[in-house]
Amino acid sequence: MSNSFEKYIKDLELNDPAPNEEITKAEKKLRVSLPFSYKEFLKFSNGAEGDIGKENYLMLWKVEELAELNEAYGVDEFADGLLLIGSDGGDTAFGFDKRTPTMRIITVPFMGMSLDEVQIIGEDFEVLLKGLYDGIDI
Repeated sequence: MSNSFEKYIKDLELNDPAPNEEITKAEKKLRVSLPFSYKEFLKFSNGAEGDIGKENYLMLWKVEELAELNEAYGVDEFADGLLLIGSDGGDTAFGFDKRTPTMRIITVPFMGMSLDEVQIIGEDFEVLLKGLYDGIDI
């Protein structure tokens, strides 16, 4: 594995890679082009779960579950413009802000989910992994 995110995910339970067809199918269903760095991760591991760094937990959903889980959490109803991709295993969701050209990485609480509660983490999926790994309060 020679991806730039390798060191951040070494302790996660990784899944088999997502087939390109599943990524394309999800993009069509979600009506979005997923960010490059996130697609690279999916091609390496279709979702993941476990401890990341010394203080954080990360649960990333499989690409084929994204549409269903976003619908189940009522994202379009409560925070239209977001695409959730996982959580901290608790009350914080991680995702992308589709309203921004680069689809910034964001956090939002599951309870009280609204666009007013969105916190921007950065411009790239790897920023999320690095931040959680380094123990930055996200």
